[in-house]
Amino acid sequence: MTTATIPNPRQATRLPAPPVRPDGQAYPFEMIYAGGGWRAYADTPAELLALLIDGYGELEDDEARLRKRIRYAVDVSVPLQAEAAADGDVGGCNAEQRSVLLGTRDVAPSVTEWSAPVPLVLVTSYYAPDGPQPRPVEAGGDITWLDPRTDESLLTSLHNATWISVAAHRALSAGR
Repeated sequence: MTTATIPNPRQATRLPAPPVRPDGQAYPFEMIYAGGGWRAYADTPAELLALLIDGYGELEDDEARLRKRIRYAVDVSVPLQAEAAADGDVGGCNAEQRSVLLGTRDVAPSVTEWSAPVPLVLVTSYYAPDGPQPRPVEAGGDITWLDPRTDESLLTSLHNATWISVAAHRALSAGR
């Protein structure tokens, strides 16, 4: 595993030069995580996930890795949903919408459409085509999807949900 981590400086601080790999080359992937407190550099998306998911880097079985990604997505969906509810207009939601927003995530929410003024955070694994429940339709409301199908899809969806920030420096990783 080839990664490097450095503290992420706070505002009004000049960014440090990114670390380089042992061979002197730049890392192709960069991630800001832990509430913006750290920057990580890695050769692969899996190496970035190993910094987020305990024990992920030691797993070799694809099914075990998928289960870890799903568990992580569910775990992250809880604080993301709480943040969306705290920042949103929960008072503008009907009783059913509030129940979904403020309910537990021990079972994936069963909704056919989402029209609430507060975004709903869901994990793709539980909804069609990946899971048993029908995929809800956005009917005027927003749904934030966390997608743990692959290393890349999970990182991308976490980035889109603003849980982390990821940059892939493709020009640096050409030929890998």
